Amino acid sequence: MSNTHHASGLPAGAGQSRPHPSGSASPQPAAVYELHPLCTLFPRLSGSQFDALKGDIAAHGLRQPIVLYQGAILDGGNRYRACLETGTAPRFIELDGSGAAAYVLSANLHRRHLSPGQQAAIVASAQDWSRAQRSGGDRTARQGARLHLDTVAERAARAGASIRTQKMADKVARAAPELAKMVGRGELSLPAAHERLAAPPSPSPSQPVSGGAAAHPARPELLIELEAADKEIRRLGALVRELSTSDLAQQVAAWSLRFDQLSGRLAQLNATCNDADSKARRYARLLERVRALLGVDANAAIVPAIASLKEAAHARH
Repeated sequence: MSNTHHASGLPAGAGQSRPHPSGSASPQPAAVYELHPLCTLFPRLSGSQFDALKGDIAAHGLRQPIVLYQGAILDGGNRYRACLETGTAPRFIELDGSGAAAYVLSANLHRRHLSPGQQAAIVASAQDWSRAQRSGGDRTARQGARLHLDTVAERAARAGASIRTQKMADKVARAAPELAKMVGRGELSLPAAHERLAAPPSPSPSQPVSGGAAAHPARPELLIELEAADKEIRRLGALVRELSTSDLAQQVAAWSLRFDQLSGRLAQLNATCNDADSKARRYARLLERVRALLGVDANAAIVPAIASLKEAAHARH
């Protein structure tokens, strides 16, 4: 990685990265870095995925430096944690400028297995953070923090979500930022978070329940069902991600490749058979004309008939 460069896939002016002042190695063995608020919008690796990351770093070292911004980890929280747990010296680069939100979205939003609801919630949360930077802080931050996501259409396009999904995520992010972060991290589905906004507040023990249960008799049960469904969806998602890296998945991929190869070979054989059939019909028509010229009824009589014609020709000469 060069000493100073624009992050890959970022718009111009979105910030530059430079080596940490201490060099390419960890600045201080005892230094402990917190995650930047933008970094916490994304889910943390766990289970077999995090184990695979640790194994790779333990075997090959840290391939991609950890990006710092304003003294916190902007990108690379999972890599940093894996370095700490494997005893590997981390390397850092510092993001210059104030395009932190644009950088973190470009680096993480579409390279992870995120649902449209998660992506919409992350974009909404990042836009809220960027808007807060524009309304306060120093002049440089106010000038460079714009994400150009001021309309719902722009946010939906960046998230890869529908307008309806983005509007729902925007509403959750404005009304309950922590719920939006839970959605982004995959801890809660976007519909379940939106449903929680509509749920009436639970009465305090000192307040009498005046018709609340009667007014919404099915809402508690509905919330329980939604949360149970959300947990099941996340469990199945984790299972799919785990299977995608398992030996079984590799075998299925090999079988799929073999199937494609056999399908291609079958297509070739079908083409050859079709060509042979066309030639056979053409030869049959030719033999039919030869039989008519020789005045014979069977193909077996063609050769003797031609021999007789030759003998007759010789006899005349």
